[in-house]
Amino acid sequence: MRRQLIVAVASGMIVFVAALIAGPTRPQAAEKRKMAAGDTQEQAAPKAAGTEQAGSAIVFDEKNPFAKPSPLPFQAPPFDKIKDSDYQPAIEEGMRRELAEVEAIANSPEPPTFANTIEALERRGELLRRVQPVFSGMVSANTNPTIQKVQSEEAPKLAAHRDAIFLNAKLFARVKAVYDERTKLQLTPEAEYLVERYYRDFVRAGALLSDSGKEKVRALNKEQSTLSDQFRNRILADTNASALAISDKAELDGLPEADIAAAAEAATRLGHAGNWVITLQNTTQQPAQVYLKNRSVRERLFKASSQRGDHAGANDTRAIVERLGQLRAEKAKLLRYPTFAAYGLDDQMAKTPENAIKLMTDLAPAATAKAREEANRMQALIDKENGGFRLEPWDWQYYAEQVRKAQYDLDESAIRPYFELDRVLRDGVFFAANQLYGLTFKERKDIPVYQPDVRVFEVFDADGSSLALFYEDFFARPNKQGGAWTSAFGSASKLLGTKPVVTNTENCVKPAAGQPTLLSFTEVTTMFHEFGHALQSVMSDKRYPNSPIPRDFIEVPSQFNEHWALEPAVLANYAKHYKTGEAMPKELVERIRKSRTFNQGFATTEYLEAALLDMAWHMVPPEAPLQDVDTFEPEALKKNQVYMHEVPPRYHTTYFSHVWGGGYAAGYYAYLWSEVIDDDAYAWFKEHGGMTRENGQRFREMILAHAGTQDAAAMYRAFRGRDAEVGPLLEERGLKGPAAKQ
Repeated sequence: MRRQLIVAVASGMIVFVAALIAGPTRPQAAEKRKMAAGDTQEQAAPKAAGTEQAGSAIVFDEKNPFAKPSPLPFQAPPFDKIKDSDYQPAIEEGMRRELAEVEAIANSPEPPTFANTIEALERRGELLRRVQPVFSGMVSANTNPTIQKVQSEEAPKLAAHRDAIFLNAKLFARVKAVYDERTKLQLTPEAEYLVERYYRDFVRAGALLSDSGKEKVRALNKEQSTLSDQFRNRILADTNASALAISDKAELDGLPEADIAAAAEAATRLGHAGNWVITLQNTTQQPAQVYLKNRSVRERLFKASSQRGDHAGANDTRAIVERLGQLRAEKAKLLRYPTFAAYGLDDQMAKTPENAIKLMTDLAPAATAKAREEANRMQALIDKENGGFRLEPWDWQYYAEQVRKAQYDLDESAIRPYFELDRVLRDGVFFAANQLYGLTFKERKDIPVYQPDVRVFEVFDADGSSLALFYEDFFARPNKQGGAWTSAFGSASKLLGTKPVVTNTENCVKPAAGQPTLLSFTEVTTMFHEFGHALQSVMSDKRYPNSPIPRDFIEVPSQFNEHWALEPAVLANYAKHYKTGEAMPKELVERIRKSRTFNQGFATTEYLEAALLDMAWHMVPPEAPLQDVDTFEPEALKKNQVYMHEVPPRYHTTYFSHVWGGGYAAGYYAYLWSEVIDDDAYAWFKEHGGMTRENGQRFREMILAHAGTQDAAAMYRAFRGRDAEVGPLLEERGLKGPAAKQ
């Protein structure tokens, strides 16, 4: 998430100083951590190897709910029948069947053709395709010890399974044969693009390596998979363990009553009835810091958040991070790339890390200058109040809100009553989709869900035809990863005859029983953002199921959809007081609009710090010694000239889940790259009459429907008539700088 990621705290970034721990020298400390964490290559390998002998105890039978396609609409997962014990047998059997299918394709006596090779590969793995998205969804959104155990056992097996496919020499020979003849086969543009992607994916997986090189890649992938799984589990555990416990209600002075009630409920749930617990979100800065008047409490909350994973004990992630960085560099070298960043960006829009870094560092001077102006205004306010202290990171959110009140007469607590969750969803998010694309929505309470708070909607096109199922999972839970994301239990494919089953997952604080869920504008924007991802899936018009979108384009639909949160017709439809139903006063709306670029220096700097930190980790050459987290991070920030003590990175290294536990290694820059495009696309809308069905239909047909089926740069160029320009982004963020082509 961008403007909301960037504005206050799913699918923006900053500056900070890593706390140093007294004790041994840095290299010694790193070595001791590796010994304590149990994450060295030597220690991790036996565990991964040990999972291979588990098959004899795992039994799959036809009563397993994944054995056949679900009878529910859209083949939705039958959560009323699925048990935790069903996942592992289905995954194991799914891998076995898929490998048998792959072997049949690879050993076919028929000459390779598009149909018997590429299209056959697209049809493979029906069972695994049913179970794996559901299991992955539960790992992220509804985990438990059983699911975590299965994930730990299956993660290295799944990595090996993928290698068994993409390092299959006979299969690659058939793919290459089709690739070499592709221009003569009279394929559709989508099919030819698919052939090119298959060939590229095989090569990037290591298909051109020697047998010994392939074995090295297999070992690297296996260890990386194991370590990434350990990282995710430790961060979830540490995020829960680091929640701030409060025993004196007076320390919560300034926090809205609804949030205090939610904190009391969280304390009761955690066995601390009579106290209060402020749970943590995944970012460095925490929403409660906007309101907490007690500076000591703000400091404790900030440190609890910013030190996750960066301490001794069972949840220490430093050794994992250091080893993952090393493993990725080694893999890049094997595949003949100078760095992992070069490998990671080779098939993206940016093409090279240098291009991505230039976009970020060109923006950094304006961002940090604006952040310093913002800091100066806050310091002036502190001095005016005779505070007697210098602005610290834990003060920023609180004093930014005070400055905003003074500068724009805008109080977050006065805004939230107009953003009740259900009204924002139905009359804001869904309404905008109707105005742009003609979509309508009907809640389906007959579809089973994996958690009682989850809601399901059927999505209909303008002609009344049914398009998709949409799941919305709003509230934070202890067994749920932080942040906001979009995933799917099933995707669109004309070849397979399947339709999308899409999920949006957020982490709003659940209110006390009987109380409304009132959102900040940042949370409102998050909902629009994640639904933008969902819209791309819902309106996809692709034939082939495996059509991945470049990471630095995938955020375009989501960030583009954020713009409609403040569209006058949309805002007027959903911004209504939860008690009276009265529309938000025009003067309050205008104050929100005027404050749109407020605190953008902080938001942009916070993002740039995290994105450049990610890139720095993955620009380390393979011959470099093992990097130490506590020295590498501050040095990287200073080297890139984005370090600012008062503004820590949006994510510190030790809890940067996008990079170490997700799919954004050397890829966090993608939010900014996508933002250049989405702001440019929004500028096109403004130039052509704004929010109209005609404009929405054009965007749907030229962008949303075909993402992943053709070259992203060419696709956008066809829509816009030129490449994206950075000027609209600078305008949206309130930053000064010359407009230039990306």
